[in-house]
Amino acid sequence: MANNNNPNSMMRYAGLATQWMVLLLVAIWGGMKLDKLLAWSIPICTILFPLVAIIYSLWKLIQDFNQPKK
Repeated sequence: MANNNNPNSMMRYAGLATQWMVLLLVAIWGGMKLDKLLAWSIPICTILFPLVAIIYSLWKLIQDFNQPKK
């Protein structure tokens, strides 16, 4: 059985978590700024930007894990 607790896999997961957090924070911040600029009654951009960011990050995650290891 392979040992999955090596430092490389831990750093890979830490990097993925950091990327997710930064992507979501930027999406929320950008959506709030754009909603404030457009002055809509419903915060459409604040809702849509994080959803698009999550869909993109899940798609990218699936692509990364489906690649063969070198």
